[in-house]
Amino acid sequence: MQVRCFLWLPVFLFAAVATNLAAAGYTCPVTTPSNPPFVPPAPYEVNAGEARFWYGTNDLWTQLPANGVERALPYTKGEGYSNKLGLWKQGYDGTKEPKPDIIVVVKRLDSTMTLISSRGGTNAFFDGTWAMLTGVTYPTEGCWEVTSYHAGHTLTFVVSVQP
Repeated sequence: MQVRCFLWLPVFLFAAVATNLAAAGYTCPVTTPSNPPFVPPAPYEVNAGEARFWYGTNDLWTQLPANGVERALPYTKGEGYSNKLGLWKQGYDGTKEPKPDIIVVVKRLDSTMTLISSRGGTNAFFDGTWAMLTGVTYPTEGCWEVTSYHAGHTLTFVVSVQP
């Protein structure tokens, strides 16, 4: 009986931490546009798209939702919410690096969870420029810090994942 109780302890602690954060009025510190906003160098598209903005540096950047919220992502039971993560880098050429070595680490900020990482990537060519693509999976809804690594460059941002 003591072993069973011990195994359930982490579940109860997790629930208590999540409840305390919600009760304390936790607000997810989502990434917002910088001031002045980041603008990709030529020949990359200046407009990030409807209700989105560019975030990063010439070494590594991505598109983020203007309100910091990712909604209605595809959900797979037992895995979580998934999305494509587009990454751009000045001078990236998908013919020279068709499978970029991208590492993505996600960390939940509004509760205690183990870090989740993935590795791998592919490429895409549109509007006359190359981009790197990889996947990101959020096991649950909540506040998530995403850090991506490619060729010695790092990009970190925070999004709120909601159903």
